[in-house]
Amino acid sequence: MQYRRHYHQGASYFLTVNLAERSSDLLIENIDVLRYAFKTVKQRHPFRIDAIVILPDHIHMVCTLPSDDANYSERIKLIKYYFSYRIAKTERISKSRRKKGERGIWQRRFWEHCIRNEADYHAHVNYIHMNPVRHGYVKRVQDWRYSSFHRFVADGLLPVDWGD
Repeated sequence: MQYRRHYHQGASYFLTVNLAERSSDLLIENIDVLRYAFKTVKQRHPFRIDAIVILPDHIHMVCTLPSDDANYSERIKLIKYYFSYRIAKTERISKSRRKKGERGIWQRRFWEHCIRNEADYHAHVNYIHMNPVRHGYVKRVQDWRYSSFHRFVADGLLPVDWGD
């Protein structure tokens, strides 16, 4: 069976993007480069990041595309590209990747889920904000720096002690 992605213009998606080396902390070590990649892609291919968490080796986010656009795959591809282009080539590169001229930073695929309704949206936003606690990086959601949780608190959408 061949996997088929769901594309729907203007939809919100939960996306997960992983590094190839899952024990790496490359994303938080190079957080400014990652921010540059997101900013560059958003300028050229607008989308809204509703919620996001950057962990050492993967990213979870809920994003919403413009009403006339469904191409989240292009955005993920470009985020990976802009990030990879600006960091040193220190990763292990497999023979198959070398043969295709690819770097070995990211897993080739990513996970997507089209948000179905408000309950689904909130469940995925909560999952994103709790993820650093689940992985044992912090004991409280508020202690993880690389999360949209802090924006939710500043906007009055969540209390600072949410998840405790």
